[in-house]
Amino acid sequence: MPSVPPLDDDLSKADSIRFQVLRALEEKPASTQRELADRLGISLGRVNYCIQALVAKGQMKVENFKASDHKWRYVYVLTPHGIAERAALTSRFLARKLKEFEALKAEIAALQDEGQVAEASRGAPPVSRCD
Repeated sequence: MPSVPPLDDDLSKADSIRFQVLRALEEKPASTQRELADRLGISLGRVNYCIQALVAKGQMKVENFKASDHKWRYVYVLTPHGIAERAALTSRFLARKLKEFEALKAEIAALQDEGQVAEASRGAPPVSRCD
């Protein structure tokens, strides 16, 4: 069976988390860090660290707003630099997912070919391909 080439992972785990945080905050800027952590399935500390890094890089601003008479909350706003970074991360994320998709298609085709050869040697009807 031909081996599937390894994917060059040009999107690191930190980039992937940063992408997820940027995307989530763009959709819902008033999310709390706890809501983000729950939604993304990562720790609250990691969300906090990521947001601090985004602010330090100038990709995000944090603004206060009053949620009720006694509570202050934050709203996270992407800066133009943050929007550009999110677009770049989106492009790299999409490229990685397309590579994974192509690798899976190749692996499925190879397995189907193996199945057809095995079935033909036993006299059974061939397995249909899923294209």
